[in-house]
Amino acid sequence: MTQERLERRLTAILAADVVGYSRLMGMDEEGTLAALKKVRREVADLKIAEHRGRIVQTGGDSLLAEFYSVVDAVRCAVEMQREMAGRNADMAKERRIEFRIGINLGDIIVDQNDIFGDGVNLAARLETLAEPGGICVSRVVRDQVRDKIGVSFGDMGEQRVKNIARPVRTYRVLLAAEARASSPPTQTVAPRPLADRPAIAVLPFNNVTGDAEQGYFVDGITEDIITALSKWRWFLVIARNSTFAYHGKSVDLKQVRGDLGVRYVLEGSVRKAGRRVRITCQLFDTADGTNLWAERYDRDLTDIFDVQDEITSRVVAAIEPALSRAESRRGATKSPEHMSAWDYCQRGFWHLNKLTGTDGAAAYGLFKTAIALDPDLAEAHLGLARALIAQWDYGSVEDFAPPVGEARQSGLRAAELDGENPYAQYVLAQTSHWAGDVQTAIAYASRAVELNVNFALGHFYLGVVLSLDGRHEEALQALDMGLRLSPRDPRMSTWLANKARALYHLQRYTEAIEAATAARRIRPHAYGLLVLAASCAQLERNEEAAKVLAEIRTLPGGSAQIARWYLDRYNDPTARAHMTEGLRKAGILDDEG
Repeated sequence: MTQERLERRLTAILAADVVGYSRLMGMDEEGTLAALKKVRREVADLKIAEHRGRIVQTGGDSLLAEFYSVVDAVRCAVEMQREMAGRNADMAKERRIEFRIGINLGDIIVDQNDIFGDGVNLAARLETLAEPGGICVSRVVRDQVRDKIGVSFGDMGEQRVKNIARPVRTYRVLLAAEARASSPPTQTVAPRPLADRPAIAVLPFNNVTGDAEQGYFVDGITEDIITALSKWRWFLVIARNSTFAYHGKSVDLKQVRGDLGVRYVLEGSVRKAGRRVRITCQLFDTADGTNLWAERYDRDLTDIFDVQDEITSRVVAAIEPALSRAESRRGATKSPEHMSAWDYCQRGFWHLNKLTGTDGAAAYGLFKTAIALDPDLAEAHLGLARALIAQWDYGSVEDFAPPVGEARQSGLRAAELDGENPYAQYVLAQTSHWAGDVQTAIAYASRAVELNVNFALGHFYLGVVLSLDGRHEEALQALDMGLRLSPRDPRMSTWLANKARALYHLQRYTEAIEAATAARRIRPHAYGLLVLAASCAQLERNEEAAKVLAEIRTLPGGSAQIARWYLDRYNDPTARAHMTEGLRKAGILDDEG
């Protein structure tokens, strides 16, 4: 009996999915359905037809289409996302209809009007890796369309996706708005994928209440955490569709480790009672089940979307440093013969977290070794820059210019290797600030926050340099955001000292004294003491100012030299004059200082 030959062909496959569909339907079922039909009719169907595509399947929140030309497929996706961005511009965030789109070029099986095969499956997996409003493509798609259409691509490294045997090299399409946002200009080159780069799976949160109507809220929190975590560049985040396969199931951590190849798992639960909600989160190491971090959040459900955004922000801001600490401990316990460049980096970060000049010097050597092993590892260059800054910051070098200059070169190299890493922008903000270029420092710090709104260090440093530019209200807002995102930050004394400065310049001297005193209790900080003395002097609390002055004079270099160094960092002459006035009243500077 002759076996019927299957029809095959090479085609470009576009898979699209509506972000937060369950949440939208739960909020307004009829309105969402009507809006989605309109978008399908006026945007998706129209664009696909314009670019000679064919709609293969549609579901409530999904769409599958094929194109004879991969260039047409990508152009169609770009035009769809740009059209949707324009339609959503004036719409409330919670009401927006946004698509994720994945595109692959592959061999497919055709059965009447339907298509099947790994090429189709991969397009669907790529869609889950895209950000809301974004497009994710396979390597073959990038190679075929590069230089043929007016977009560029950001390398996301190799991704493991469900039901695809090998890791997939993946790229995100950088639309025009994203390209414009990338200043200060750096060449965006992908971080080199590492076999031992950690991965995390966020499992669907458990709806403890059992109220099916709350399912969209519970799933929405999980989806938002996955999306926000994906903005961190140094670890991988498993896509939603892979983790939601565990929805409603009792899960063994080792099974998840084996299924998804992850080192860490985040679990959570949501319990609602009346207008109150309790959200519990736990982070586990899948190797031994160690609980690395846990937190509970109790909130009033006055605005369900505000609660969802706040919890997402707090969880994501807490998880990144928890993962960093875990990876640092892991690197610190490895024997040298088994250490990779990544492990040397993690051991270096372990030393940096000790916040001493000696540890900064030790970290410097470890990052140098990491770079020798892998010159294209962005994290190693970032670590080297931070180690140089630490040596100056904690007093183990006398002349700040050489380490700051070397740190800047390392930061620029890191940004060249990975232009979307917020840590690279943060380091460049620091070195620009210390080199006396406050405006450039503001640009870099702003870019760090644009890249990841949950990056506490970005907010902190933006506050530092905004105050030096005389923008004290904005500085205070940025510093308070950093404190909200990282309430137990290891450099809390530094950030509180800078908050005290912003308050001082707003002439809120009593509050400035409170912030500077809190900074001193944690760890005496030269600038915090200067602000404390100046604030006391402005309120004519002269005995307190004299005690602080005596404390400052015990620091290396003497009080006047330290004061002048900090005053030189100001970009705004009015703010500099105001601080000079307070330091003169405190007796730190003479009339010529």
